[in-house]
Amino acid sequence: MLPTKAYKIMTAADWRLTLAEGLYEGSAVDRADGYIHLSALDQLETTAAKYYAGQTDLMLVEVDLEALGDTVVWEPSRGGALFPHIYGPLTVAATANARALSVNDAGEMILSEEG
Repeated sequence: MLPTKAYKIMTAADWRLTLAEGLYEGSAVDRADGYIHLSALDQLETTAAKYYAGQTDLMLVEVDLEALGDTVVWEPSRGGALFPHIYGPLTVAATANARALSVNDAGEMILSEEG
């Protein structure tokens, strides 16, 4: 059974804009690929290390996949593992538990207690 929650790492500036506009259209990479990349909980550390090492001023946003319905498609990516992709915008209504995030140079995630 596939998880009902996934996670999006985004810049704090993108999160502020998302809150103001009510939706997130994706990063430049997301828009180029045609969908918004998410990670399941067990994929999150590898995603953070691979794509965000050495970055600060990030947010980790929990996404309710059930709230997004058919716009979520699980597709093979790294090593053939299935990753959740959103074909459409991510609405603020489908998010929860946004927390400030930094990823150190070694790729380890450092979460704040609050977003």
